Amino acid sequence: MKNSNNHTLAHTTWNCKYHIVFAPKFRRKVFYGEKRREIGEILRTLCNWKQVNIVEAEVCPDHVHMLLEIPPKYSVSGFMGFLKGKSSLMIYERYPSLQFKYRNREFWCRGYYVDTTGKNTQKIKAYIENQLKEDEYGEQLGLFGKK
Repeated sequence: MKNSNNHTLAHTTWNCKYHIVFAPKFRRKVFYGEKRREIGEILRTLCNWKQVNIVEAEVCPDHVHMLLEIPPKYSVSGFMGFLKGKSSLMIYERYPSLQFKYRNREFWCRGYYVDTTGKNTQKIKAYIENQLKEDEYGEQLGLFGKK
């Protein structure tokens, strides 16, 4: 039963991967340049605190895609509450001017998208890797095709 994808806790062997997408409030495009890197660092730090492994992640201008291995001792909703809550505090600490745009402590949208990957982990990983390119291509399209 030993599989390279399996992880172990004290009395549990697990392989739980989730594709999660979440966005800032009002879907504002705020993740550019240095902010994009710093948001990535914040999310990596918070995942390390909870021993959540990031398989793949991409910070797009107006949303974030993450492929995560969340241990079964945490619920997905509990972990997302932690991730979005703590990251918004850390973002406001680094960028105090954003508090006025996002009503003090509400940086992220209320909801998020989550899907279990099952056996499609490689396809979802490739999708996330190419997400930024697809978003840029989509912005170049106009009413009559490419601009």
